[in-house]
Amino acid sequence: MKAKFSIIVALFIAFYLVMIPTSFAGPPFVTDDPEPVDFHHWEFYVASMSSKYHSDWPGTAPHFEVNYGAISNLQLHVIAPLAYDVPPEGASHYGIGDIELGAKYRFIEETNWIPQVGVFPLVQVPTGNALFGNGHGHWQAFLPLWIQKSWGKWTAYGGGGYGVNSLRGHGNWHYEGGLLQNQVTSNLLVGVEIYHQNAYQTDFPNVGTAFNIGTVYDFTDNYHLLFSAGRSIDGPIGFQCYIAFQITFDNGLFHGGKEEGHPTGSR
Repeated sequence: MKAKFSIIVALFIAFYLVMIPTSFAGPPFVTDDPEPVDFHHWEFYVASMSSKYHSDWPGTAPHFEVNYGAISNLQLHVIAPLAYDVPPEGASHYGIGDIELGAKYRFIEETNWIPQVGVFPLVQVPTGNALFGNGHGHWQAFLPLWIQKSWGKWTAYGGGGYGVNSLRGHGNWHYEGGLLQNQVTSNLLVGVEIYHQNAYQTDFPNVGTAFNIGTVYDFTDNYHLLFSAGRSIDGPIGFQCYIAFQITFDNGLFHGGKEEGHPTGSR
């Protein structure tokens, strides 16, 4: 098992170096879904994302994401990033970015005729250095509603939300997005998303409308590779990309075996 895990990690690192990873919120897409992590299950990501805004290249290398199914239909969430910014002129900067905290709650479960629905409020904690471009320098919150419906190998989800800035002179914003994905094979998922976000700073242009094409490849029930890439359709994002290695497991890992009543691996 250790040898197999080492091979998986080596493949991930090689893929990372070739693709020079890069992008943002419902791995590997920007648009999120309402489905929380199963009760007493974990998701752990080592990820990187980057975007080209005109001639500026901000991103994370890496960031760490943890999701935990605290109770049925409720997921706790944290992202701790190491962020960088490469401006067109002047020195580049690298350091701790803004920490993201959240909780996803699904209040309607999916049936044959009814989609599942959930909320996923997020808070950005200003732990990064705003002067170096590694953080916003103030608190932010995002309050979205997500809806999802599946049929056969196809799944569609999307929704929107309202973002709140605490800093005077930096306006609030709104976001809308939708995604269609297909389980092409038992271990390969492919999806396409399109989304729109308006300006969230008075001195920064609209993010506008953008798209991503992404994939999730399952090495096993517990080890997964996620990747997406895209750009703006009518905005300033010249390129964006996200890549992550994900490990999924349940609380049985901490007790030397499988947790009774809960299968290992949940995505």
